[in-house]
Amino acid sequence: MNKTLQVRELETEFHTPRGVVRALHGVSFEVQDNEIVGIVGESGSGKSTVVRSITKLLMPPGKVSAGNVNFAGRNLLDLTEREMRQIRGKEIGFIAQNPFSALNPVTRIEKQFANIAKAHGVKVDASERSRALQLLESTGVRDPERVMRGYAHELSGGMAQRVVIAMALYLNPQLVIADEPTTALDLTVQRQVLDTLRRLTVESGRSMLIVTHDLGVVASYCNRVLVMYRGNIVEQGLVEDVFVRPRHPYTISLLNSVVRPEDETQFVPGDAEAPDTAEPEAPNPSTVQLSEARRS
Repeated sequence: MNKTLQVRELETEFHTPRGVVRALHGVSFEVQDNEIVGIVGESGSGKSTVVRSITKLLMPPGKVSAGNVNFAGRNLLDLTEREMRQIRGKEIGFIAQNPFSALNPVTRIEKQFANIAKAHGVKVDASERSRALQLLESTGVRDPERVMRGYAHELSGGMAQRVVIAMALYLNPQLVIADEPTTALDLTVQRQVLDTLRRLTVESGRSMLIVTHDLGVVASYCNRVLVMYRGNIVEQGLVEDVFVRPRHPYTISLLNSVVRPEDETQFVPGDAEAPDTAEPEAPNPSTVQLSEARRS
């Protein structure tokens, strides 16, 4: 099977007044064609730093100090910002954590689709508009024509995320990177959005890299999983292998932290003080009169 993305010995540093902080320590992994890979770990483990390093969206004082990111026969780390702008959106789609931060609040959705096309040299005509409408409909947008004419603030969180997904897939990228794509959504909408994202990924034959802290998302939607801890990938493999037979202590702890309905309730030892059930004292009349006199 061909490799869509191959990351080797990726190291990222943050230069601070107190010195250099290494955020990624020789991270290596790959994403095969038609594969969905999940990166899981707690906050601060380096998940988002990985995807921002790969796409060269890392903001100062962050800096990639070593490694290779092979995509479509090119090392992305060797490309200029101008060359990367042509890859982002067209060959690599990106779905941000907060859909409203990814949408322009003062530009109609239709215009934002047109801007994506223009940025990559695609002629904006009736056929392209029709394709955008079809894509919005396929992501579960009920009235795509109305949404196209509207603004971001008129959308619910779930609807805004569907629009962002449609924009990420608009130019048919080979790889989609989703950074915590459903964090701001309620559980029901999360499931609907992820179902849609997986369906569109599988139907088109593209690959996807999902960043999440939710083990349930990985179990339900991913083929393989990378477990991150303190800037390192401590374990990786097929989801069923890692979840059933975890080897690293951190992976075991992560899996044990998941609440299961069948688990026996654990109680904290000790005695709790009884709540104070005494009736509250009536206010002193003289105090009330004094307060009223001060207000007047």
